Amino acid sequence: MSIRKRLTLILLSMMVLTCFLALVKGYQKSMSHGEQLLDSELKVVAGVLMQQPLSINAMAPKMQESAQLLYQIWQAGELLSGSDELNLDLSQYQAGFQTLNIAGQRMRVFVFVTSLRTVVVAEPIAKRFELAEAVILSAMLPMLWAVPLLALFISFFVKYALAPLTRLSKQLALRQANDFTAINWQVTDEEIKPVISRLNDLFKRVETAYLRERFFASDAAHELRTPLSSLKINVHNLAAQQGDNQELQAMTQGINRLSNIVEQMLILGRTQPEQWQKQFKEQSLLAITQEVVSQLYEKIEAKNHTISLEGDDFIINGDEFTLVTLISNLLSNAIKYAPANGQIKITLKQMHKQRIWQIEDSGPGMADDQKQRIFNRFYRVGGDQHPSGEQGAGLGMAIVQHIIAIYRAEIHLTDSDLGGLKVQVVFAGVKCD
Repeated sequence: MSIRKRLTLILLSMMVLTCFLALVKGYQKSMSHGEQLLDSELKVVAGVLMQQPLSINAMAPKMQESAQLLYQIWQAGELLSGSDELNLDLSQYQAGFQTLNIAGQRMRVFVFVTSLRTVVVAEPIAKRFELAEAVILSAMLPMLWAVPLLALFISFFVKYALAPLTRLSKQLALRQANDFTAINWQVTDEEIKPVISRLNDLFKRVETAYLRERFFASDAAHELRTPLSSLKINVHNLAAQQGDNQELQAMTQGINRLSNIVEQMLILGRTQPEQWQKQFKEQSLLAITQEVVSQLYEKIEAKNHTISLEGDDFIINGDEFTLVTLISNLLSNAIKYAPANGQIKITLKQMHKQRIWQIEDSGPGMADDQKQRIFNRFYRVGGDQHPSGEQGAGLGMAIVQHIIAIYRAEIHLTDSDLGGLKVQVVFAGVKCD
């Protein structure tokens, strides 16, 4: 939930709670004052009735009855006038106010006793509640109508107050991953100034570290190419003069391994998303897979692997070099770790809008904790002591992860039915035909 929504909800909740408490308090006060006023009214009515010119011998016509007020006028133990609904035994009641059940409803009764007469006046309790409710509604209704209007004002002013933060958030969201330029706009809010200042300082530091990390490895690898090529030639000439021996073979293997590391470092330095996405075009994943299999078929044949390629072709927007590198690294790993006479299975399939490239092998597989670390640079399962005896630089899967990021795809490592590792690359974030 956004800060704006949270603040608006908090303020509205506090306002509604305040209105509710005011309503409850107003109800209590209105009831108290209403009872006092209506009791006073009953006293006045009783006083008026007490002065009526009625006599025992000549009873006046009854007053018009009202559903809101019942009365009786007694003199010398005889009823002079009164409401039919009010049937009281005066011997049971004392002078003053009391609450009774009369005619099926609760009544507020006032008994006014003098030496000449006794007057009884009764009023329904419901009338008092209706009066209190009318007073409360008349007082609180404008406030209740004002709540939606206040909600609009609160929302507007919260939005206005958070406008600099919203602007900053949008600007950061639109930035590219490699955009480290300073945020250059003036704000007067004291809370936002230090945030922008710290962000600009952080951008500067990250840019320095980013450039240093990006170019150091590629520059170092590029500079190593020439001496390595020269070293290869010299070792080859030395082997031609003296014949192959264990020392020269070990030196050759070391040079080849170092050359492979250099090439992988150069590829790793080139796999930047913004660099490759600009040159995407339609690519057939089946055709690229067949091309990679043909390039590595000599290694497949050397270990007598059985390889199969199944599924339908699908077209994605991509770059041939990055796709070849991706598939080549994954297939090379399968070839390395699948034992001799083992199996490798490549499957292309479509599920809904997802395009899945999948490879399985009959190798030893890997543990769950190793699957989490396999994308770290220079990490190899078992290191150089892996049972397969295969040499490597530990950069292949790091490069795979970089390419996955270029395509905004996903990669999943699970156990294969063949006994080894199953790798799924899901192209869900690129345009597919």
